[in-house]
Amino acid sequence: MAAIKQGLEQKMQQKLSPLQIQTIKLIEMPVQALEQHVREVLNDNPVIDDNPQKGEDEPRDVSISEVEEKEQSGGSLEENYGPQDDDIPSYNLHVNNWGKDERPEYNTFSVKQSFTQSLLEQLGYRNLTEHQRSVASFIIGSLDDDGYLRRDIESLVDDLAFRAGVESTAEEVEQMLKVIQEFEPSGVGARDLRECLLLQLEDKKRTPSIDNAIRVLRDQFDAFKNRHFSKIMSRLHLNEDEMKAVLEEIRRLNPSPGGQIDDSYNDQAQQVVPDFRLDYENGQLLLSMPRFSIPELRINQKYSEIMETGRLSDNKADKDAASFVKQKIDSAKWFIEALRQRQNTLESTMRAIIDYQHDYFIDGDESSLRPMVLKDIAEITGFDISTISRVVNSKWIETHFGIFPLKYFFSEGLENSDGEEVSTREIKKALREMVDGEDKHNPLTDDELVDGLAAKGYKVARRTIAKYRALLDIPKARLRREL
Repeated sequence: MAAIKQGLEQKMQQKLSPLQIQTIKLIEMPVQALEQHVREVLNDNPVIDDNPQKGEDEPRDVSISEVEEKEQSGGSLEENYGPQDDDIPSYNLHVNNWGKDERPEYNTFSVKQSFTQSLLEQLGYRNLTEHQRSVASFIIGSLDDDGYLRRDIESLVDDLAFRAGVESTAEEVEQMLKVIQEFEPSGVGARDLRECLLLQLEDKKRTPSIDNAIRVLRDQFDAFKNRHFSKIMSRLHLNEDEMKAVLEEIRRLNPSPGGQIDDSYNDQAQQVVPDFRLDYENGQLLLSMPRFSIPELRINQKYSEIMETGRLSDNKADKDAASFVKQKIDSAKWFIEALRQRQNTLESTMRAIIDYQHDYFIDGDESSLRPMVLKDIAEITGFDISTISRVVNSKWIETHFGIFPLKYFFSEGLENSDGEEVSTREIKKALREMVDGEDKHNPLTDDELVDGLAAKGYKVARRTIAKYRALLDIPKARLRREL
């Protein structure tokens, strides 16, 4: 008989409150999405009247504070209608984000449509079920910045279930991926360089050089990567002119379809409302936040009467109705508190970024950008790194020298020859300039790039050069050599 073992296990588990969950969701939203979400919340809550314009003889709507005063005079809502989960302080359901002018207009900026937005827009034109659309949207959100899907299908199936609550299969994910691979720019959704280039070639009108290029990439990709052109010509029976035509076709392809949107998208613009505005006046940096429209919220007269009736009545139906109204009021209070916390979190984070990058924000000189990672700002603000990441994502700031996504200000750092820490963005810029100016018949090797950067004062290891080349989509020297 097997022995029965008894043990005591202690486990710590953190559970987020409804307020925390709601605040996290609001922090992730840029200002335009937030304003739309506010409207949706108000439409879903019948108790709240966000436009209480009554005539002198009409019954007026009442504020939350007035209702709470009535509660205190005649017993609490908890006593009258049962216990409620409400630990938010009492306040009038009102957030004032406006300045002296009654309703200032937004400063909107036309920016190039983002890669993800263009794919989601194309997805909208496809005749798909809601379930298929959810799967496809998740795949689009999983693409790298260069447009590749570097996740295996099984991992996507698991993530769909755990992160998005969507049950799917490998076959369905594969099917939706093929749909996305038909989108523009051509080559998007590829799982490697070979598939990316083949997708683009198969999109083109067939010619002998296109057919040969497809054969080269499909059957001789390893030889092509290593620029063993004589072997390719021998194996596929191509002459020198045909090989040159193949190389010319492949050279026209885009190895990073997510890096830039095709020219046909240049005229598609996204209206960006900055979440922050930074002015430089009299030697001082002045931060402000655009004022999104959150009107004064008051209880509709009809529902305030239901509250009053339920408070005084012994009738169960009246008390149930009053309890429903109380729940809706609590919901609105949670939402307003989450909005306040969002506002405070965004402002604290942006001020920390400005203080950290103070010299850069004076004149916008990129060389003044200090190395900065999410952890640096998390330590200053006391927020979690995940919170800083949510603030930075999809947020913009308008400065006196341009408008930028917050992600722009973050980069790692390395020491220069003087022992000073410099931003990796500065080093990458210098690397790109060296490669752009090299002799394409005799391109610079990684060792030569190391020496060149050292001459400019940047101490960079050879393996770091290889890493930065990959990030900048710069091939190895022998792959940059031109015939």
